[in-house]
Amino acid sequence: MKSYDVVVVGAGNAALCAAISARESGAEVLVLERAPKHKRGGNSYFTDGAIRFAYNDLDDIRKLIPELTGEQAGKIVMPTYGTEDYYQDLMRVTGGESKPELAEQLVNLSYQTIRWVKEQGVEFELNYSNQSFEKDGKYQFWGGLPVKTKNIGMGLMAALFSRAEEIGIDIVYEARAIELKKEDQRISSVIVEMLEQTIEVNTSAVVLACGSFEANEGMRKKYIGEEWGAAIVRGTEYNTGDGLTMALAAGAQPFGEWSGCHAIGTDYQAPRVGDFSKPGDIFKKHSYPLSIMVNQEGHRFVDEGADFRNYTYAKYGKEILKQPGHVAYQIYDQQVRPMLRKEYNLEEATYHKADTLGKLADQLPVNKQQFLETIEEYNGAVMEGNYNPTVKDNKGTQGITPPKSNWALPIEKGPFFAFPVTCGITFSFGGLKVSPNAEVLDENEQPIPGLFAAGEMVGGIFYGNYPGGSGLMSGAVFGKLSGNTAVSYIQAARTVH
Repeated sequence: MKSYDVVVVGAGNAALCAAISARESGAEVLVLERAPKHKRGGNSYFTDGAIRFAYNDLDDIRKLIPELTGEQAGKIVMPTYGTEDYYQDLMRVTGGESKPELAEQLVNLSYQTIRWVKEQGVEFELNYSNQSFEKDGKYQFWGGLPVKTKNIGMGLMAALFSRAEEIGIDIVYEARAIELKKEDQRISSVIVEMLEQTIEVNTSAVVLACGSFEANEGMRKKYIGEEWGAAIVRGTEYNTGDGLTMALAAGAQPFGEWSGCHAIGTDYQAPRVGDFSKPGDIFKKHSYPLSIMVNQEGHRFVDEGADFRNYTYAKYGKEILKQPGHVAYQIYDQQVRPMLRKEYNLEEATYHKADTLGKLADQLPVNKQQFLETIEEYNGAVMEGNYNPTVKDNKGTQGITPPKSNWALPIEKGPFFAFPVTCGITFSFGGLKVSPNAEVLDENEQPIPGLFAAGEMVGGIFYGNYPGGSGLMSGAVFGKLSGNTAVSYIQAARTVH
């Protein structure tokens, strides 16, 4: 195989942003995708496409969605979501752990990067169904996440692959990178397993963007905890930590929360690994702030209404995994059933329905007496107030533990519904230490010459939780950065030599 200026390992959103930006800067680029072509695209293929960026107003949004008419815009209430809002959300949900130098890059470069992504052919649309409620004839957006890619993750990846092929990036499938080689302390080649043989690809720079280790059961158990062997893998089965293993062997510094991950409540009957024949984030169950969640023992175990789902869903999967049988039940009555997100209406959705709470309990493997007592106690604790799911309405509970801080309505109007959920892992938070320009750093805090990283491999941004849509944005920001930085590195090295 011929030599390349830049080899990108992986073929998801971050990887292709890296490849495209490097190619735009004049580099010869090879993308190595471990999966076969029909399973390409990594975790990005499975997302619902929501992407979080800072913006000033609706005019900023309309630059991404130019087909939005003035009449449509007049029916939209779009709160400002500036860089400071984004930064504060990131710091709030990570308990202040997110590293400022990386968080600032993500936040400050988010809007210009999303504009660049649009220039690559990715199309966007307003996220009406999941991030707005209709009130007084207007769509009131909330939560800092109003935009998604058209045709969800499939549309995102189709556009990026099309762009990569259009500008002459070589992509090889069923090619598993297993080792990085150095000469004079610089990355000089990648060892690749493909077509039942091992080959060496010479290169001046490598961008690692092949995901974290969430699909590796052994690594999940080792780093996150033994119980994580039971977690469903929501995305690609190929994210088994290859890039991390290679980088650490080459002297990279591990960084970030290796014991943490993004994990959500997903349908109890969801496939054990991502099913490419059913793309999109169709198994998640994210209307739980309007529910109460009960375990098999009949007890509640989290504050379902602590915050908008954007800021709690990535950590509540872990709480479900801790429950007996790794299962919980989201309980709704007819008052809120029409408000639930669209995934609750798909044929893939698993649920139980009954005219009374007693009959509902009979359908579930729960402690019936405790289940009914928990709901009775909850109903009695609901405070008066104005119920409004477009804001944190402070309509909570009093005198019960855990509380429900917002969106508390008595569960009293039949029919009643129970949606069983388990834990699905999206990606692990442990990664590599990188500079703000995506250079991989060694144990002495020095860049490893010729080695860069993007996407889930960047450690130090997410801890314990993350604001929804930040993963795709981080992938794009550090993907674009890594491609540009790799080419600058190559040009500087050639000037020296």
